[in-house]
Amino acid sequence: MKIVAANSNRPLAEAIAASLRMPLTSASVQRFADMEVWVEIHENVRGEDVFIIQSTSYPANDHLMELLVCIDALRRASARRITAVVPYFGYARQDRKPGPRTPISAKLVANLITRAGADRVLTLELHAAQIQGFFDIPVDNMFTTPIMVPDIIANIGTEDLVIVSPDVGGVSRARGFAKRMGVQLAIVDKRREKPGASEVMNVIGEVAGKRCILVDDIVDSGGTLCNAATALLRQGARSVQAYCTHGVLSAGAVARIAASDLERLVITDSIRPTEAVRVTDKIRVVSVAQFMGEAIKRISSESSVSSLFD
Repeated sequence: MKIVAANSNRPLAEAIAASLRMPLTSASVQRFADMEVWVEIHENVRGEDVFIIQSTSYPANDHLMELLVCIDALRRASARRITAVVPYFGYARQDRKPGPRTPISAKLVANLITRAGADRVLTLELHAAQIQGFFDIPVDNMFTTPIMVPDIIANIGTEDLVIVSPDVGGVSRARGFAKRMGVQLAIVDKRREKPGASEVMNVIGEVAGKRCILVDDIVDSGGTLCNAATALLRQGARSVQAYCTHGVLSAGAVARIAASDLERLVITDSIRPTEAVRVTDKIRVVSVAQFMGEAIKRISSESSVSSLFD
């Protein structure tokens, strides 16, 4: 088995390799003067089971192109099997046609990864589960519940706790948290007028006197979480914290969260944390390295990956 890291999240790749007690494969992922991607693998990978680790986070197009060129380099170097390990799958929010003459970009990205030569994809908390069907190769979509639930129990406990979905679309995810922890579920009903902006309308469920945990897959602008936190406190909640897998945190999101009614936001390192995230005391990062390393080991040994969630 070989592990190759591109440039989007090298600290995570190094941590995954450390959890597997093996070094990263020596490789160069660089740019020409005109910013074309150039890749060279410095070790023999012929006949090897190779895992290329690359989140397609900001700058999404650059990191996606790095992933595609790395896959092509490995395919032409006669790797036996190439697994694209994509902790954060960019373009996942474009999974359907919201209006006429709009693309389904998640399907396009799936086609690009497949045609580049990947044999398998390992990803974390897809925004929409049906994206797995966009691929004609096997896809393992990992859920972060086994990481988040123990963290909640250890740091917050379950007394007077309510798991809250910040929108109707996330009810299934929130229900999974609530079921594992044996606590109640609530839902924030919101209306989104345009991308990146949301307006909270109602809270469905009993939250008065409760400690609320908002759970979601992506936090981008932070508007949804901040508005939901305010709505929950107005309904009598004692405190509001949030657990989100992917900390996109674009533009002024970190400052917005720091000034919000949220007590704390917990994210994973599926996207490399920025300096702003590292210095704020309102955002905490938990690592998925051990979790993803175990999944990689099981894929390589042809063992069950789904049993990780039992």
